[in-house]
Amino acid sequence: MKTIGSLFSGIGGIDLGFKQAGFEVLWANELDADACKTYRLNFPETKLYEGDIRNHNTTQLPNVDIITAGFPCQSFSVCGNQKGFEDRRGNLFFEIMRIADGIKPQVIFLENVANLVEHDKGRTFNVIHNELVSRGYYLRYLVADACDYGVPQHRTRTYLFAFRDMEQCEAYRFPEKTKLKQRVFDIIDKTVKVDDSFYLPKNTPKYNKMVNAITDENQIYRFSDYGVQAGKDGICFTLKANMGTWYDRVPIIKDNFGIRIVTPTECLALMGFPKEFKIADIPAKNAYKQIGNSVCVPVVFQIANNIK
Repeated sequence: MKTIGSLFSGIGGIDLGFKQAGFEVLWANELDADACKTYRLNFPETKLYEGDIRNHNTTQLPNVDIITAGFPCQSFSVCGNQKGFEDRRGNLFFEIMRIADGIKPQVIFLENVANLVEHDKGRTFNVIHNELVSRGYYLRYLVADACDYGVPQHRTRTYLFAFRDMEQCEAYRFPEKTKLKQRVFDIIDKTVKVDDSFYLPKNTPKYNKMVNAITDENQIYRFSDYGVQAGKDGICFTLKANMGTWYDRVPIIKDNFGIRIVTPTECLALMGFPKEFKIADIPAKNAYKQIGNSVCVPVVFQIANNIK
């Protein structure tokens, strides 16, 4: 069984995709304390190093075949400040390289926003490319929307593999696009009443705005900077980490009992996490943030399964 070392693990979305494909997650690293609580709950067999990646000595980390890293994306996202490597978070990419220098894995797998390829007119991606090539790696990458790979959510991300073996790199194929078989309300059951705290109080400004905006009860909605945003074709828009910062950015639906926000458990399901995956007992805003910072598990599974 090939082994994984996971950096910027979050709640373990990438790790779960690789685990489902038959890999062993030997160790993981995450800074956020609440994310670590959720990670430990779902990966009790994995050694979790909680703390800043900058403080890790590579001699203390067991060797692994593959290093995975969904490194911070705010520095490159069109929704963030786009300062790139000038941002302290953007510079964390070089910490991945430092750890890779010590472990020398066969493969490095990176995940980030779609804009990573275009950021700073391509210069950012060139730096990443050159850093990996200078270490003897060969690259393959894909910019993919999750809804093209079986998940009813528009979530476009860059997935990058760096192989030490050129023949493996040339032989690798990213998964083919598939026809979407599920929509939002194949995952969210509108006939089940959730806790009252998730429902918008009637006759409040937000409730009234949403009543007027919901013209199709088979779509999902949310408040945005430009008013109320509606999903299309039964596909959810990108679940963002700012759901935990601005509570009104959590998606909204109309079920059989009223108008309400989508629960953290339902957000997990819209990211492709299985029912048995649990969020730790943490504040709801932190749960939404963790989920928005994660990945669509079925997409990672398909990518990891092809490398296996």
